[in-house]
Formats: sequence, structure tokens, C-alpha cells
Amino acid sequence: MAKAHTHGQWTSRMGFVLAATGSAVGLGNIWKFPYMIGQSGGAAFVLVYLLCIAMIGLPILVAEWMIGRRGQKNPINTMGELAKKNGRSGAWALIGVTGVLGAFLILSFYSVIGGWALSYTGDVMTGGFTGMDKDAVANAFTAFLANAGSLLTWHTVFMALTIGVVAMGVAGGLERASKLLMPSLGVLLLILVGYGMTTGGFGQAVAYLFNPDWSKLTGEVVLAALGHAFFTLSLGMGIMMAYGSYLGEDVNLLRTARTVVIMDTTIAIAAGLAIFPIVFSNGLDPAAGPGLIFVTLPIAFGNITGGAILGTMFFLLLTFAALTSAISLLEPVVELVEERTPLSRAGATVVAGIATWALGIAALLSFNLWSDVTIIGLNVFDLLDKLTSKFMLPLTGLGAILFAAWCLDRDSVRKELGLGEFGFSVWNLVSRYVAPVGVLIVFVSNL
Repeated sequence: MAKAHTHGQWTSRMGFVLAATGSAVGLGNIWKFPYMIGQSGGAAFVLVYLLCIAMIGLPILVAEWMIGRRGQKNPINTMGELAKKNGRSGAWALIGVTGVLGAFLILSFYSVIGGWALSYTGDVMTGGFTGMDKDAVANAFTAFLANAGSLLTWHTVFMALTIGVVAMGVAGGLERASKLLMPSLGVLLLILVGYGMTTGGFGQAVAYLFNPDWSKLTGEVVLAALGHAFFTLSLGMGIMMAYGSYLGEDVNLLRTARTVVIMDTTIAIAAGLAIFPIVFSNGLDPAAGPGLIFVTLPIAFGNITGGAILGTMFFLLLTFAALTSAISLLEPVVELVEERTPLSRAGATVVAGIATWALGIAALLSFNLWSDVTIIGLNVFDLLDKLTSKFMLPLTGLGAILFAAWCLDRDSVRKELGLGEFGFSVWNLVSRYVAPVGVLIVFVSNL
């Protein structure tokens, strides 16, 4: 029989903002967003992205927080009980199911990459890439992926860190870690941007990121901006519903969402100002994609003065970003297990964490011992990635915004958002029509 549950609470608005921003700031922000800016029109792309954030990302973020705060339970129970209270079908609980399951599946392979960041922190710190050329670094990365034992070790260490933080609870674990990791991440970014300003590539990096090139704004680029606006805020994973369930009534959702969006975007752009001066000043390829982090940058760190120190700071930055996202991904699963079983917070975290770790082993074996094992033509790692990003996340986000816009009582929503008649009319337009259409476009384009 499930025990009576004492629900955790954030102790401050700032703690909640840092935790939500930490969830949003992940590995993708450090390399993908700056790369997208440079390849897609610079400042022109940023403007389109910000418009997409305002019309799609921010409304869904607010909707998920609102649903979580009203339900005060895990996403599945919250959706089911709110649907019942509002006279809707209990099938809405499936939105909570896909959210929690999505978070579980994503963390299983995300922690593998988090382990890579941890491993590279140690390698760079000890001068492991000193004097290496492009081929040597690429071969080292290939050898690393081929070593199942090494991948398992680092995956295990990263999951142990994640479990350790989440087991300590909302205030003592999630909030305390965010208050430590997010300022540390900011300091590391500032130091790396400061170094970038001393290189010969800073001006080129600024032009790469901020020079508007409207000719590059094709339909494909707009779709990319739309997709990133959705995925960057950790939407559709049950995370923000879970975080909202720990939120007091005194927090203004719209104002807080705006703060999180600004911080998330600022950190992503600052990452570009930290990375690309190093890339350009060393004659490296800014369009290296995922290889930028684990192949291209280590070449620079291994061949510049102070490279070991700079590289260590960079991969610490990457590890912190991965860890703040990982603890948020584990949280919805832990909240569900804790509320549905007699387990304590610590027990629920260990059970959820071990299950995630075990699935992660299958993901990491995709790079070596199970490289020939495919399901519908995809290895386990790619299958988990595509199943979540192309199907589960967009559908969960779509369900959340539709439920908040069409099923919740209108008067109570208006009061909760603190909006006047005109502001609420705009909210209705955006939440009922614009945001759902945007997510549908993301879903169809992903297919």
C-alpha cells in the first residue's frame, strides 16, 4: 500500500529559477545552439528563434508549471486527477505517462554522454591531448567509444552523482545543487569568454554569431529555430510538471518563465562566445557538429598555451550542464515511484536510478559490443534518441498546452496568470492556436 506523501517545496523563487534554468541548459546549449546560430544566419536566426520561444516555448513552459502546481503530484496522477476535476476523460493521464517515460528513456542515453564529459575532464587535466593532431584526437575518441568497460565506468559515475543529488530531496538536493552548479557554470563561462577575447578569433566569432544574414533564413532554418525553441526548455518530459508540483502559489508563472528563457538563451550565446574564438584562432572547423566537443576542441586544448587549464574548465562546464539536466530528468521518475510505492525518497531514487542506469548500458554497448544489433534499422542509442525527440516529447508538449488551454477553468487560469482582459485574450490566442500549431509543425517536420 502506498504511503501518505509529504510533498516537497522549493524554498525560494530563485532556487526554482536556477533549477529550471539548469534543466534547460544542457549539452545541446553548449555546442548545438551556437553552431545553429552561425550556420543559419547569425542574428537573423536568433530573432526567429526568440519569436518561436515567445509563441511556443514560453506558453508550454507556463502550461506545464501551471498543471504541476495545480495537481501537486507526479505528472501521471496530476493529469488524471485534474482531468477528472474538470469533467474530462481520464485518458489525459496518458500525457503524464509519455512525459515520465520520455524523461526515463532520455536520461538512460544522456548519462552516457555525461560520462564522456567526465572522462574528458580528467584526460584534458592530465595533458592527455598535448601535441595531438586531428587524426590522433579522432582516433582517441573512436578508441574510447570502442572500450565498453571505460564507457560503463563513466556512465556509472555520472549516474551515481545524479542519484546522489536527487536522493537528497527537492530543497536539499535539486535546489541546493542548482544554487551551486549554475553560478559555477556562469563563472566558468565568463572566464572562457574572457580568454576568447584575448585570441585573434574573437571578432570572427562575434561576426559568426551576430552578423545577420537574411538570405540564410530558409524554411528549413525556421523549422530548426522552431524545433530548438521547443526542445531547449526541457518541455514534454514531465520535468516542468514535476518542478511545478513543488511550486508555491506566490510565484508569478509568466514572469518566472521569462526569466528562465532569458537565462537559458544568454548562457547558450555565451557558450558560443567561449567556444568559437578558440575554434577560429586555431583554424578549426566551426561546423563540426557533435564532433566539435569531443574531437575538434581537444585538438586546440592540446596545442595552445594553458590548454590543460582551459580544457579542464571547458569540460567541467560541460559536465555541470549535463548534471543539472540529468537531475531534472530523473526527478519525474522518482516523484512517480515515491508516490506510488511505500519507498522513501532515497529508496525511490535508487530504484529509478538503477533502472535508468541499466537501460543506459544497452545504449553505451551500441558503440561497441552491440554495434550490429539494430531495431528498425537503428542501434539502441539512436532508437532511444529518435523515439523520444521525434515522437514522445512533441506529443507530450502538445497534450500539455491543449489541456491547459482548453480543459482548465478559464477564470482561474486568468487569475493564476495575473492577466487583464487583453493579456488573457493574447494568452488564449497563443495557447489555443499558435503554440499547438507550432508543435504540430515540429512533429510533422521531424517525421
